[in-house]
Amino acid sequence: MRAVRLTRALVLEAAARVADGAGGFAEVWQVRGTVWAEVRPGAGRSGNALGAAVAVQPLRIVVRGLPAGHAMRPAAGMRFRDGARLFRLLAVTEADAGGRFLICAAEEVSG
Repeated sequence: MRAVRLTRALVLEAAARVADGAGGFAEVWQVRGTVWAEVRPGAGRSGNALGAAVAVQPLRIVVRGLPAGHAMRPAAGMRFRDGARLFRLLAVTEADAGGRFLICAAEEVSG
């Protein structure tokens, strides 16, 4: 693995359900903390949105490894926030056998 440059501060958020006061639930995003990351472009692909072809730019976000179950360990379904930009996490894998870094497969979504 090439040298990792953790130069961007990203806010890790996890979805939570809260009562909406009308007998139902609403989804809110709760901040887990800030992590330093390296954001790399992945291989582009085309997708379909509302019947029209669109380009999809997947991302690889590299962060320091944390033990499984740690509150700050990213997982699929969570998201990173960089100001107004949102990155949905699709999968998280260890970059090396020692688990020093995690690679998060992500895609940018509109907020």
